[in-house]
Amino acid sequence: MICSAHIDTFTRDFLPPAAQWPDFMFGLPDLKYPDRLNCVSELLDRWIAIGHGERPCAISSAETWSYAQLAEKVNRIANVLTRDFGLVPGNRVLLRAPNSPMMAAAYLAVMKAGGVVIGTMPLLRAKELIYALTKAKIKFALCEAQLAGEMEKARTASNDLKHIVYWGDGAAQSLEALMQKSGYEDFTPCDTAADDVCLIGFTSGTTGEPKGTMHFHRDILATCDSYGRHVLRAGPDDRFIGSPPLAFTFGLGGLVLFPLRAGATMILLEKAPPDELLAGIARHRATICFTAPTAYRAMLGKLPGHDISSLRKCISAGEALPQATFDAWLAATGIKIMDGIGATEMLHIFIGSPEDEIRAGSTGRVVPGYEAMVIDDEGREMPPGIVGRLAVRGPTGCRYLADVRQCVYVQSGWNVTGDTYLMDKDRYFFYQARSDDMIISAGYNIAGPEVESALLMHPAVAECGVVGAPDEERGQIVKAYVVLRAGHNPDSAMTRTLQEHVKETIAPYKYPRAIEFVTVLPRTQTGKLQRFELRRIAAENNSRKIAS
Repeated sequence: MICSAHIDTFTRDFLPPAAQWPDFMFGLPDLKYPDRLNCVSELLDRWIAIGHGERPCAISSAETWSYAQLAEKVNRIANVLTRDFGLVPGNRVLLRAPNSPMMAAAYLAVMKAGGVVIGTMPLLRAKELIYALTKAKIKFALCEAQLAGEMEKARTASNDLKHIVYWGDGAAQSLEALMQKSGYEDFTPCDTAADDVCLIGFTSGTTGEPKGTMHFHRDILATCDSYGRHVLRAGPDDRFIGSPPLAFTFGLGGLVLFPLRAGATMILLEKAPPDELLAGIARHRATICFTAPTAYRAMLGKLPGHDISSLRKCISAGEALPQATFDAWLAATGIKIMDGIGATEMLHIFIGSPEDEIRAGSTGRVVPGYEAMVIDDEGREMPPGIVGRLAVRGPTGCRYLADVRQCVYVQSGWNVTGDTYLMDKDRYFFYQARSDDMIISAGYNIAGPEVESALLMHPAVAECGVVGAPDEERGQIVKAYVVLRAGHNPDSAMTRTLQEHVKETIAPYKYPRAIEFVTVLPRTQTGKLQRFELRRIAAENNSRKIAS
C-alpha cells in the first residue's frame, strides 16, 4: 500500500482485509497511474493548465460556468471546508442537493481537499441520512437550503455530525458567502495517494441495510479510462445530459466524471422527468444522454415537438433494456441505445458495447480493462449458452465499509454481482434476472426488506412482504402483501394511508404502488418469509391481467 495522505484514517482502518479484496487488473496502458494522485487535478486542473479554461463546462437552467469558473468554485469550497471548518484529509463529507453545477463543484472540492464524498439523494428522509452519518462517522455536510428540513432532523439524532453548511438561502453564513473570502480562489490539491479513498457510494442493499462501497482516486479515473474512453468515446465538443442523481454512481460518472475527463460539457438539470429531459436536450443541444430504459420508453411518445437532432449517443443502465424499447428508439431517432450494466461496487459500467458492436437484446461485451464470466453456484465457469451468476473483475471492484457481506460479493477474487446472465459464443452477455431480492423500478434500486420495515412501523400492519411485480412502464413496481391487525379495514382508504406512511418514512420513490391485503403470508417451517412465492404470485396475477 502507498503511504496515505489521510490524517483521519477511518476509511483505511475499515477497509476489508486485503485477502477479501477482488483481484484488480491494470493491463491497459490507460490504467497505469502514478502512486501519488489526486483525481481532481486530472479531471479539472489540467484543463486550466493547457488553456481550456474558457470553454463551457457546467450548464444549468440558470447559468453556465466555464472550466475556469468551475475550478475557482471548487477551490473556494475546498478552502471553506479546510480553513473555516477544519476538514483534514480523510474526513467524510455528506452532500445533499439536486443535480446542479454547485453539487458537482462540492463533489470535486471535497476530493481535491483530500476528503471523502458521500452523496445522498434529495428524496432521502432523516432515517436514511442518519444511517449513512452513523455508518461512515460523518462530521461535515454540505446541503442545499431547500432540503434543510430532513437534514436538521438528522443532525438532531446524529452523534457524529458537527457542521452543516447550506447554500442557496442567501444567509450570512451560507456556503456562497463563505466562498467569497479573499485568498480563497486558489487551493493546492491534497497530495493524496492513488489508493486513498475519495468516495463512499451507498447501495440500497438486499437486506434493507445499505452497504458503503469505498472507491480510490485511481478508481475515479479508471472508470473514465475504461468505459469512458473505449466504449463511450466522447470528445471535447460533446454535451452530456441525463436524469440519474449524482448520488448514484451511474449519474456521477455519466454527468460529471466522463465529461470532465473528455474536456466536454455537463448539463445538470435539477429535475429531469421525460418532458424536461427532452426540453433540456433541445434547449442545450445535448449530444450524449444517460438515463434508464423507463425514460426512453416514456420519451418515445413525446418526441414530436422536441428537436433532439443534436443527440448522437444514448446510454441506458439501471435496469435491463427491453429489445422493444431499443427497436422503437432506433426507429424513431436513428440512434442505437448503448445498454450497459454497472454496480455501485464497481463504480460504473463494466459490460457494454460501442454503437458499432451492439447486438440487440444483449447488454454487450465486457468493457476493455475488465474480464467477465458466468459461473455456477460453486463458482465454476460455465460455457457459452448456460445461465448462471455473473462474475467480473478489472481496475475497479468491491471494498465494503466494515461489512461482513464483502465475502458474499467477492468470491475467489471475482466480484459476483447478484445478476443472472447468459453468455453466447461471441462473448455477448444477455441479462436474465436479479439473483437477489432487489426491486429495480424505473432505474431505482429498492430493497424490499426496507419497505417492509417502513410498513411494519404503522400500527395497522401485522405482517407484510414486499416484492417486485412486473410492470410494462417501469419494468417492476413495488408490491406489498399486507396482513392487517384486527379492527382495520382492507380497503382503498387503508391502501392510501399505508402508501403515504411509507413516503413519509423513507424516500417517496420506494413506496408500494400496489398493495394486496391477505390473511396469511407464505413462510418456511422456521418462520422465514418466502419472497420467491410472493414473486410467483405477483407474476401470475400479472399474466392473468394481460390475458384478460
